[in-house]
Amino acid sequence: MTNLYGLIGKKLSHSFSPDYFEKKFEAQRVDAEYRLFEWDEITQLPEFIKKYPNLMGLNITIPYKKEVLLYLDELDEVAKQTASVNTVQIRRKKGSVFLKGFNTDVIGFEQTLLPLIANRKGMKALVLGTGGSAQAVAFVLESLGIEFVFVSRKPVHTEQLSYAEITKKSMQKYRLIINTTPLGMFPLSADAPSIPYTFITSKHILFDLIYNPPESLFLKHGRLNGAAVSNGLRMLEIQADAAWEIWHR
Repeated sequence: MTNLYGLIGKKLSHSFSPDYFEKKFEAQRVDAEYRLFEWDEITQLPEFIKKYPNLMGLNITIPYKKEVLLYLDELDEVAKQTASVNTVQIRRKKGSVFLKGFNTDVIGFEQTLLPLIANRKGMKALVLGTGGSAQAVAFVLESLGIEFVFVSRKPVHTEQLSYAEITKKSMQKYRLIINTTPLGMFPLSADAPSIPYTFITSKHILFDLIYNPPESLFLKHGRLNGAAVSNGLRMLEIQADAAWEIWHR
């Protein structure tokens, strides 16, 4: 039976994963298939696992990176600390199924970010969004000693900022700005996080976890104001390779 892998999320038409993994299967001469599963609720996961006995691994994306935790048997240490999972390893033995969660966004983000911040002494960051991807970003920033603050449409903690609270002074203080929200993702490419782009300078670095389109409106604003910019494609490639290694341990 052909092994099955897949991606679970809410809106997946933009995903690069099927093409990326199909090329990997072909290059490594692996008999496998990768499919997209668009769900309105994560609650169907247990029945889904039963339905596909050849399912060996899953990727998890927006908005289920936190919700999926309820359905897993074990988390690796990074997934525990981020409380966010984007990769699920599936083990089957004598009719039982064991699901272990990992967060490969961490290694993907860190390896993509490091070349951009060679001189990071005193650097501070704004993390736009508070979802599962934001937790992976926060984990990396903490490990690198970069002070940061979350920005949310509806702040729930005093240490979070609302978009309305981002001022010229804020933009001068926080030189690294990371978009972890889906704002600007295809097909809604005309959207962008509501920050005062006028105050971006050549001293800023804008990192967008979005990779489709290659240059989001968020990044375009940054580039036109002289900032260094990076999309999330390389991050996605690195995390996908890490997921593949986990599935084949």
